[in-house]
Amino acid sequence: MEQKLQELVDRLRKAERDRLVSVILYGSAASGNHHGEFSDLNVLCVLTRVTPAELADAEPIFKWWRAQGNPSPLLLSEEEVQHSTDCFPIEFHDIEERRRVLFGRDVVENLVIDKIFYRAQVEMELRTKLLRLRQKAGSVLSDKQALLRLMIDSVPNFLVLSRHALLVSGLPAGHQKREIARELKSIGVDPLPFDTLLDLREQKKKAGEVDPEPLFESYLRQIETVVAHVDRLEK
Repeated sequence: MEQKLQELVDRLRKAERDRLVSVILYGSAASGNHHGEFSDLNVLCVLTRVTPAELADAEPIFKWWRAQGNPSPLLLSEEEVQHSTDCFPIEFHDIEERRRVLFGRDVVENLVIDKIFYRAQVEMELRTKLLRLRQKAGSVLSDKQALLRLMIDSVPNFLVLSRHALLVSGLPAGHQKREIARELKSIGVDPLPFDTLLDLREQKKKAGEVDPEPLFESYLRQIETVVAHVDRLEK
């Protein structure tokens, strides 16, 4: 991992020269929880400006980085970092919480994330994903296997957003999925549907051991409880 990160920094420095302000690793890898098989190396790359010229210089680097199995770095100008926390409070909160500066200045250190925008984005993301879940479920409800797969695929995203629902409420929230599910009890959520889906996802349970229809009903109810909790927070 360290070799890959150093090579990324070296390539960026060579390509972008004095336009490169900062390279920051964020997420699980920045906190020592990186798992080579399942975890991405998430990187924020900050330049003095981002024009087609900078993008052209970065293109071969980004192609190489994606070929290593990682998402393309987030590419922002220094000015955009300063003025985007109201648009992307969840993302900047994640970067602020777990980050490691690989090169340059810590451009995130003094950012202020407005709780009003943070709460609004958490609710918007939760409601959007809930609506999509209902839409998709509406076309597979009679297909038990497809319904189960839909829930299994969706549970990581809902737990990540539920974590932010806890944080914006001023409540403790860990990073591990099962830890988050347990902590949701503090806002009246039953963790059982989440735990069941995680068991299926991790192959600790077999599909034949679970009845998808009542599980889906309970799963939806818990998500709706999280949404209602965020909606009641001070706006």
